[in-house]
Amino acid sequence: MMTELAKQIDQAINTIILKSENHLELLVGDCKSDVSLTNTQEHILMLINDGIVNNSDLAKALNVSQAAVTKAIKSLIAQGMLESAKDAKDGRMTYYQLTDLAKPIAEEHEHHHAHTLSTYDTVIAGYSQEEQALVSRFLKDLLGKIEEA
Repeated sequence: MMTELAKQIDQAINTIILKSENHLELLVGDCKSDVSLTNTQEHILMLINDGIVNNSDLAKALNVSQAAVTKAIKSLIAQGMLESAKDAKDGRMTYYQLTDLAKPIAEEHEHHHAHTLSTYDTVIAGYSQEEQALVSRFLKDLLGKIEEA
C-alpha cells in the first residue's frame, strides 16, 4: 500500500512536468518494452486497460487536450495497439479496446507507476513523521503556486 505522501510526490512531480514539458510524465526507471511508444501513449494504454475507454475521459485523466489524445490514439490504432468501436446508441461516441499486442505494454506501464510510487516510499522512509509533514506542506504550497501561474 502506497502512503499518502508518496501519492503527493507523484502528483507534484507530474504536475510540474505537465506545466513545463508539454504533457509528459516522470517515472523512475525504464520501461522494458521493445515497442517505441511515448509515455503518453503507454499511459493511454494503461488507462484503457483500467476501464477508461473514450477520448473525453482519457483527456481528463491525462490532463491534456482531446486533440492530443486523438493524435496519440490514431498512432496507437495504426500500430495495432487499439481497436475502436462506435457506440450503438450514439454514433458520435467512440470507445477503445486494447489489442493483445497492447495488453502487456499497458500492464508494464502500470507496474512502472507502482515502482515509481514504491521508490518514493523508500525515500520517504528515511524521514521522520515531522519531516514528512513538512515535505507534504511544501509540495501543497508549491503546487498551489504552479496552479496559479
